[in-house]
Amino acid sequence: MISVSKLLCGLDAEGDGLRYDAADESAEPQIREEKQRRPVVVWNLTKQCNLYCDHCYAAADTDCAPGELSTAEGKRLLDDLAAYGVPVVLFSGGEPLVRDDLAELVAYASDRGVRPVLSTNGTLLTPERVETLKAAGLAYAGVSVDGLAARNDDFRGQQGAFDAAVRGIETCLDAGLKTGLRYTITEATLPDLDGVVDLLHDVGVDRFCFYHLDYGGRGNDIRDADLSPETRREAVERLCEMTLDYHDRGHDIETLLVGNYADAGFLVEYARREFGEAHAARVHEYLRRNGGDPAGERVADVDYQGNVHLTQFWQGYSLGNVRDRPFSAIWEDESNPLLRTLRNREDHLRGRCADCAYRSVCRGGSRLRALSVHDDPFAPDPQCYLTEDERAGPVPSPADGGPAD
Repeated sequence: MISVSKLLCGLDAEGDGLRYDAADESAEPQIREEKQRRPVVVWNLTKQCNLYCDHCYAAADTDCAPGELSTAEGKRLLDDLAAYGVPVVLFSGGEPLVRDDLAELVAYASDRGVRPVLSTNGTLLTPERVETLKAAGLAYAGVSVDGLAARNDDFRGQQGAFDAAVRGIETCLDAGLKTGLRYTITEATLPDLDGVVDLLHDVGVDRFCFYHLDYGGRGNDIRDADLSPETRREAVERLCEMTLDYHDRGHDIETLLVGNYADAGFLVEYARREFGEAHAARVHEYLRRNGGDPAGERVADVDYQGNVHLTQFWQGYSLGNVRDRPFSAIWEDESNPLLRTLRNREDHLRGRCADCAYRSVCRGGSRLRALSVHDDPFAPDPQCYLTEDERAGPVPSPADGGPAD
């Protein structure tokens, strides 16, 4: 994740220590005081979902799939994640709220010092469920809304899904549970970008995660509906403008970009153009600390059957199964050639990524998109939108005004 509000507006957030090793600069209570040493783990509790979304990376279905990790197996997984030092577990799906043991697993994670957060379509967030989850220790709920009513409902395969999701968001806020809105941008959802940002402000949400489409699951089936690089650039710039506008009017919305690390290079260039070289240098240094695309390093996935993946989007490739070996052992095992090479990817990037001036803050972007389009996980990300001049540099250095290590 790349925080636009942090980099452009200086907005403090609870993830500053985890993302940028900048906890001492932040007025907000921190998730962790130092940059993460272990991955955030997404756990897809189930493949079952009450919706059927066009872009679902998990290819979820309305029926329950066999082989879900049991409650006892899930607790063993959480014990291992806690012992390994994982900072956050994201309970996802399918739709995690279809599992009756969700609150029990949230409480178990919280009791062991792993921050439990939730990714949900929001339609099942009744007052009773929200109160139960909050009492169990849930720290945050991210609710997916992919456009205003008509577009969201069409994209998510059910009429009324938008209204139900908004009610779910309002229920979380009424209960005092920190809540954010998640939005995936495609040609179908782009026209509602401004409306979605205005919506979150109107209902009182102060965190907006803007997801680029990654080509996993059904997301790969609709990649022809992805934005062109030129349109993507315009959309990211519009998000920057809206963030600054809300900030200037005294409404501090935390906005985050997810899934395309060309955004890192763009934000440096945007900061240079709008605020000058010293600000651009600060942005570049924070992004260098952040570390670029996190696949295989700072994010991991465990699916409903216990298979471990490089990210939640890359479920077509398994590193092993937690029923056979602990997650920690699988994640540390660099005898896997893809895992080992991803962790040294700068030496293996090809094409326009190999000599890009922003390679250290992007690290090639999505290796899954490269694999899906080029059949090569080290080919260029087809959704890089930086210009040739931007890729050629120069990039700013800390001496130009960036924060020192």
